[in-house]
Amino acid sequence: MTVRQASQAVPAPRESAQPVAVKAPPDRLYGRQRGHPLRPRQQRLLDLTLPRLRLAESALADPARGFGRAPSEIWLEVGFGGGEHSLAQHASHPDVGYIASEVFENGLCSLLSRLVPDGQEDTAPVPDRLRLWDEDARILLRALPDRSLDRMFLMFPDPWPKARHAKRRFVHPETIRLVARVLKPGATWRVASDDPTYQAWVEEVMAAQDLFDTAPPAKIRPEGWPPTRYEAKALRAGRQPFYWVFTRR
Repeated sequence: MTVRQASQAVPAPRESAQPVAVKAPPDRLYGRQRGHPLRPRQQRLLDLTLPRLRLAESALADPARGFGRAPSEIWLEVGFGGGEHSLAQHASHPDVGYIASEVFENGLCSLLSRLVPDGQEDTAPVPDRLRLWDEDARILLRALPDRSLDRMFLMFPDPWPKARHAKRRFVHPETIRLVARVLKPGATWRVASDDPTYQAWVEEVMAAQDLFDTAPPAKIRPEGWPPTRYEAKALRAGRQPFYWVFTRR
């Protein structure tokens, strides 16, 4: 059975929770996976370097086996964008097995270009506790075992600001149950956004669930949260980022 065929049951919300009225998420939450045509260096990174770092489907039943060395914990970042947050977390926590998920090829190339020199895409050493997932993150969440992750990140996701696109937002009642299933009790899910519509949406959705303990968001980036290009862009534009920490019950 492949990952695309894998199916895991997720816990239903308790009767006390008041679910947010929103359509079920579509088969995919994103649009095109490629923006501008790739340059030769970018194509080599995808063809030669990415396969060396891709999390193997054979390791999903026991993700600790997907790393070159056994990790102390396993963390997942969904939608890493340019990769600066993932690489900073990996550098600061070398004992952690870090899975960085991104579907957009330009973002994948941005991260990979920081790891290997030009011309050494297939020979330069790659980190043994960093793995990439270049499919829909929900496929990964459905395939991972229960309580297999120690921390998760969702940093400045696409806000899909129009109401009719709410079903495409990663923070979604159905996706929350997927996230809750794979996180260990006491594990944290960090979420950041600078979009007012998305900020209000996160508050509404998380107030209507009972799988995570919630707290008001911080308005200044907390210690241990590496900066991202999206945060810098928001601050230049005068937008106020929110930083949440949700704790699995």
